[in-house]
Amino acid sequence: MTDRIVIGTRGSKLAVLQAESVASQLRALHPGLHVMMRKIVTEGDRNRSVDLDQAGSIGIFVRALEDALIESTIDLAVHSLKDLPTALPDGLYLAAVTRREDPRDVLVAGAKLNELSAGALIGTGSLRRSVQLKRIRPDLEVRGIRGNIDTRLRKVTSGQFAGIILAAAAMHRLGLDDSITEYLQLNSFIPAIGQGAIAIEARTDDAESVRLAGSINHLPTWQEITAERAFLHTLGGGCRAPIAALARIEDAKLKVSGMVADPDGSRFLTESYTGEAINATAAGIELARIMLERGASTIINDVRCA
Repeated sequence: MTDRIVIGTRGSKLAVLQAESVASQLRALHPGLHVMMRKIVTEGDRNRSVDLDQAGSIGIFVRALEDALIESTIDLAVHSLKDLPTALPDGLYLAAVTRREDPRDVLVAGAKLNELSAGALIGTGSLRRSVQLKRIRPDLEVRGIRGNIDTRLRKVTSGQFAGIILAAAAMHRLGLDDSITEYLQLNSFIPAIGQGAIAIEARTDDAESVRLAGSINHLPTWQEITAERAFLHTLGGGCRAPIAALARIEDAKLKVSGMVADPDGSRFLTESYTGEAINATAAGIELARIMLERGASTIINDVRCA
């Protein structure tokens, strides 16, 4: 048994907080374990001009961490699960997830969503959020926005944007609850796959690191994100097709809700399916099958890489 483990993380304030939460859980459960953290700069951190909804941007926040794992520079990589592609490199494994935070989106603005003036400028770096916002308030102007959360918040306070949409989980972890204007309803804003969950990735041949990560795995969250990722993987996804899903467990049942749309929102599908929590993968696959039959396959196939 090892008495030392190295966790890799991005260097942003949010990423470090997430990695520290993993480290704290490991230390609490394994007294005497020396947990070290190593900050790694990813392509997404270096290149702020990348369109995050382009196919080429998939994994830009995780690849450098995965390279460090493969090279044994680190023993575990901690990610925001929504950044982690469903297909992982050979030799790597999603070893655990911690208890999920609030998966909802939130609005930070001078007024609630239904009170914003027509033409108000709203910032988001997500097509998923954009198409769902446009269905509720087609009179608003939506523009892409990048940068860390502090930078985005300053663009609201300075008047550059009337409001921005962010993940509730990130706001909670950063202690910014007081900045939240409104929690957006899940029936209108289905989250990104895995939103609010922290992922721990390990090498498949590193049994000790896998064991340590598994010791802090939160089973209900694991079942939820397994269904969501199975849904996304089965759909295949398009280069720019907005896809969303949220799974929730109630009384051993797993309800999965999904969304597939055109980038401009002209075609928009939502559907739900309830299965067994112990068969999370099957639930996600079945929802994807239902939506593909309803026309999601046409939407996804029509979307082409820019």
